[in-house]
Amino acid sequence: MSAPLTRRDALMTGSSAAAALWAWLSLPDVAFPAVARDEELVPFLDMPRTPPERLDWETLDAWLTPQDQVFGVQHYGIPDFKYDSFRLEIGGLVDRPPSLTLEQLKALPKKEVLMTLECSGNGSSKGFMNAVYNSRWTGTPLVPLLKECGIKPEAIEVVFYGKDSKEETLRPGTNRELKIDVPFGRSMTLADVLGLEPLLAYERNGQPIEHRNGAPVRLIVPGWYGIANVKWLSRIECRDRRYMGRYMARDYVTVRGERHGDEIVNVESSVTRMNLKSIVARVTRGATSEGKVPVKVLGAAWDDGTGIARVDVKLDDGPWREAVLAKEPRSKFSWVFFALDLGPIAAGKHTLVSRAIDIKGRVQPSADQDEIALKRTYWEAYEQWPRSIELKV
Repeated sequence: MSAPLTRRDALMTGSSAAAALWAWLSLPDVAFPAVARDEELVPFLDMPRTPPERLDWETLDAWLTPQDQVFGVQHYGIPDFKYDSFRLEIGGLVDRPPSLTLEQLKALPKKEVLMTLECSGNGSSKGFMNAVYNSRWTGTPLVPLLKECGIKPEAIEVVFYGKDSKEETLRPGTNRELKIDVPFGRSMTLADVLGLEPLLAYERNGQPIEHRNGAPVRLIVPGWYGIANVKWLSRIECRDRRYMGRYMARDYVTVRGERHGDEIVNVESSVTRMNLKSIVARVTRGATSEGKVPVKVLGAAWDDGTGIARVDVKLDDGPWREAVLAKEPRSKFSWVFFALDLGPIAAGKHTLVSRAIDIKGRVQPSADQDEIALKRTYWEAYEQWPRSIELKV
């Protein structure tokens, strides 16, 4: 038998550059390939370098993100507590409310979920385009545990609280101002919980979750933005009315203008499901020949689990060209890598942009379309993002 084909071998073989791209995208352990010996990385113009603990698109070489490139966002700070005193309580409208230790949770049936997790503000500015990562989460499924607790018929909402807390001021500046200490909380409808089957996760990529990322137990909601994936999870409550904490009703609320005839009406909605998105992550070039430069594009696309059907890439004002999607690995809630060989193009400055299309025909919008142009808040930043490069002779 012949020796296994490596990613570098794949890039160096085949009758054409397009065949090479097909080769590496068909590998079972596919990742962004290392830059080939006869190629070099083309930096994006006017882009800050990636800070620590953020995804470095230009050096990304793995489908599962390494821990040193995992972002963390904390609104109430990182809580300090001892794991041996940790308890996960389930209460509210349940018949049998338990208080579970970490060891008891780990003794429950295990499940793995592959999922890309993204901050909903990721992509809102040039300095914040790297708050996304892909993981294999391990834990116990929430739904069987809730059912074992006996959900009462009147329950319609499930609230998730973390151990992090902060004093909040309600109605500031009025004679009804109220200061209260509250834990971080988010909620889902019971129907969403039953349909999405969240995970009570305690491992990421086979290792215990790091404390800054929510250990010992973190909620993982497939297909929902990072804000819904509550860290340092300590209490779950079933309720008969909507939960309206800060990060459901006052913050992480998208304000979007909708056209109603000649009028634009601003509509507010809580940030929940991830939107269809793609990004040109890396550009490489070969040696100049006859005044032109051979260029390849690599990128990633993801959504809420609907499914990516196609990714197109456009150079400057040219036509959209369909990229090659990786065949493996694939998972419903994880990103998919794409590649396109642009062939030889003229030296100078150029703009590259990608757009994802899902299996329902939805197209990732551009910044000048209403759903982006009439959005008043920076959350849910999923518009097409042009990338500028300069090719030197």
